[in-house]
Amino acid sequence: MPRIRLLTDFRRLYRLLQGGTVFCAFDTETTGLSSRHDRVIEVGAVKFTKDGVLDTFGTLVNPGIPLPPICAQISHITDDMVRCAPTAAAVLPDFLRFADGCVLVAHNAPFDIKFTNAELERCALSVLANQAVDTLALSRWAYPANGHWSLQVLARQFGIDVRAAHRASDDARVCMEIFLRCIRDTMDRQKHLVEEQRLF
Repeated sequence: MPRIRLLTDFRRLYRLLQGGTVFCAFDTETTGLSSRHDRVIEVGAVKFTKDGVLDTFGTLVNPGIPLPPICAQISHITDDMVRCAPTAAAVLPDFLRFADGCVLVAHNAPFDIKFTNAELERCALSVLANQAVDTLALSRWAYPANGHWSLQVLARQFGIDVRAAHRASDDARVCMEIFLRCIRDTMDRQKHLVEEQRLF
């Protein structure tokens, strides 16, 4: 499995954002937890800069296998919903074009990137080469006293409107808002880095 290129120096995120970097918050819904045996059933993404949302991407994916009951319980995605959806081989080239040149942002990013790369390899496509930010790790750094850092807990904490929990497009939007909030709430640490750089 290819190495995941995670950005871990969170103090540099403000500078990247202000410098015009294009970010792509994304989320996948899957049939289970094993990237080897399970499949992606939905991809959602939102492309943004410091000036706002640039574009969105979202589609169900036909996994080619029956969905386990837990899918309907968690995401409310059913076999009937994915039966006529495009396959991963049809969806992923479009997603690669959408995310090209962006820094990816995802909550528990290694999970979503690992699943996406596994699907790409099964389709004989190039794996993700993007750098990525894990908002789970970022939120733990930003709010160490929280105790809980799930997407839904953080959304409630910040008053972020959750319209469809555990659906990829809405989770991607919520992830984007949490990413921006984390940067805003750690401005003291971001500014210290800028001051240190001026001294050298």
